[in-house]
Amino acid sequence: MTILEVIQRSVDYLGKHGVDSPRLQVELLLAHVLRLPRMRLYLEFERVLVESELAALRELVKRRGHREPLQHLVGSVSFCGFELTVNRHVLVPRPETELLAERAWHFLASATPPTPVALDLCTGSGCLAIAIAMKCPRAAVHAADLSLEALTLARTNAERHAEPARITFHEGDLFAPLPADLRFDLIVSNPPYIPAGEIATLEPEVRDWDPRVALDGGADGLVFYRRIAGEGAARLRPGGRLMAEFGDGQAEAIREIFSATGWQMREILSDLNGKPRIIIASTAGS
Repeated sequence: MTILEVIQRSVDYLGKHGVDSPRLQVELLLAHVLRLPRMRLYLEFERVLVESELAALRELVKRRGHREPLQHLVGSVSFCGFELTVNRHVLVPRPETELLAERAWHFLASATPPTPVALDLCTGSGCLAIAIAMKCPRAAVHAADLSLEALTLARTNAERHAEPARITFHEGDLFAPLPADLRFDLIVSNPPYIPAGEIATLEPEVRDWDPRVALDGGADGLVFYRRIAGEGAARLRPGGRLMAEFGDGQAEAIREIFSATGWQMREILSDLNGKPRIIIASTAGS
């Protein structure tokens, strides 16, 4: 069977199982199996696959048809140009989080201290901490997560891309594991923000494969924002910023939460689809 024939049959299979963009998904899986750049497939449509290649692809296509995420099947995801390992213990980084990372490193690059200090809360795969450390080499970066499994993976990703000493990892609940006297020029977070009652309605790739602890934001999805707003001001240095991603329709509620606890609202950024997605705030007078 040729590459083109395999692609056509696999696309039909994934389409029948409700997978979005089935052609792209198949091409990415096949490129992974053959260890080729995806676009190279177009130059080799007539290449006949050997049985071992067909068997490997069949297994991956079957699993994708069962809605296992593509990123889990290939074992990694690209985030801000860095290839990161992902698995069932962490949220698969989304494209909109790249906007948060970009704004974060640009802020730190212009920060006054010779060594600005950043904190990534709910670090998961470590994507934000790693991007910040790599794009702003003079920064000292801390990352915290409640999940030991997530931190283990984040450390592995950090060792792959950054000098391990430049990112300090902390296991625990939000600010709890951090030294009491540690202050930051920047706090970033992509915390859980899905209302608990809505998790069952999510796409299977998210509902069944992302860890619930990385999704569940409590009854209204806002539990972590209340805690970050309540505890975070004391952790910021003068002139510092807090930047956090949030879910669809949560902008006004989050604005109210931060305003009510004394924060000064700086900006709410929209994602590539034009939806409000990121809050930027500072402490009063900063």
